Amino acid sequence: MTTDPFSTDENEDDDDAPLIRFVRVVRTANSEQYILWDDDTRLGQIDIHYNLDLINATLVLEKELDVTAQNAIIDQIDEEIVTSYLPRFERENFLITIYQGKELEPYADGEPDVGDDDEEEY
Repeated sequence: MTTDPFSTDENEDDDDAPLIRFVRVVRTANSEQYILWDDDTRLGQIDIHYNLDLINATLVLEKELDVTAQNAIIDQIDEEIVTSYLPRFERENFLITIYQGKELEPYADGEPDVGDDDEEEY
């Protein structure tokens, strides 16, 4: 039975609901990137890299969470994302590094797409 480490009501019996919602941002042949959400609160981001029987991930948490909550997130990542790529019995290792941080400023080297394409001048 999975318990919600973020729940404030100890008598809450909603074990079927997911603890964290993962929204995939990027997927390549060998990697994936997800944003982690708890309801409307962004908890962080994970980048996962697949290499044969070794899976390496970097988790950046934007909220301070205790070790129990961090372990619950790792278990959910393993069960919902990583195991779909390579089950535990078939892989050498799942390495994950956890950082505490916050987003400072997004950066993109392209121009923002804010104009109306119909108004282009030639």
